[in-house]
Amino acid sequence: MNHFQVLIAAVSAVVLFLYSLQAFSRELQAMGGAGMQAWLARVTTNRWYGFLVGAIATALVQSSSATTALAVALVDAQVISFAGSLAILLGANVGTTATAWLVSMKLTGIGPLFIIAGALVSSLPSKIQALGKAAFYFGLIFFALDLISSELKPLQAQPWFVDTLAQAREPWIALLMGALFTALVQSSSVSTGLAIVLTQHQLIPAEAAIAIVVGANVGSTSTALLSSLQMSANAQATAKANFLFNLAGALAFFPFIPALSNALLPLAGTAVAAAHLIFNLCVGLCFLVFLPYLQPRLMRWLKAAPA
Repeated sequence: MNHFQVLIAAVSAVVLFLYSLQAFSRELQAMGGAGMQAWLARVTTNRWYGFLVGAIATALVQSSSATTALAVALVDAQVISFAGSLAILLGANVGTTATAWLVSMKLTGIGPLFIIAGALVSSLPSKIQALGKAAFYFGLIFFALDLISSELKPLQAQPWFVDTLAQAREPWIALLMGALFTALVQSSSVSTGLAIVLTQHQLIPAEAAIAIVVGANVGSTSTALLSSLQMSANAQATAKANFLFNLAGALAFFPFIPALSNALLPLAGTAVAAAHLIFNLCVGLCFLVFLPYLQPRLMRWLKAAPA
């Protein structure tokens, strides 16, 4: 294969990964229905429960972008309040680390098993068809990640590819790359998965990969920001609050990336996933503790109406 064919194959694998994430999220949301919305309205009155809901929902759908966009839509529909949505947003950032752990522990080989099982279950004439479809797309997510890893191997020998990635060795450039790429593909899981795969192939150092996933958190807010443009003032305030949480967290965390990278070196392959979890847990819990103090100020700054 020539250079162009190799690049197209790698990009195709990334597109397949993105499509799988979107389809998996869509199937799980379809399974939830109106009952799930009513339950969310109840549990989000407590910020700690809301935080757990955001984390678990995002770990299940493998996309913080999907969870935050759904939270914005529910605020617009007045199913949950602006205040209730804030804890979900913070929890979503923690839940999105699940993908990083699965990739870093090289568990992507489970993909074909879920694809086969999902295809079989979805062909059954029963209500569990939806579960089969979700399992199929869950398997496709990790099958696509394996494809990405395979397609990156030939690129390692290409000077232009290595030179491009070398730019990410500067943490601030890596952070910007993570934010911009995530905003482009509308999924932090794609950016995080790629960063870990590149680290496993020793194409970028762990420090650069950590900066990329921190930047990806900021870039992931673009989905909610875009989806809220034609929504209510409260929905737009929710999307803006999500952006502010992630931006403030990234800026506060950025100076500590080199020290954290060195501290996590003994973890080898799971260092990036561990850093991703530490970052999101620290940011999420810090904001959650001070949420009663921050909430009225955010409502005033972002012009959100009381529930």
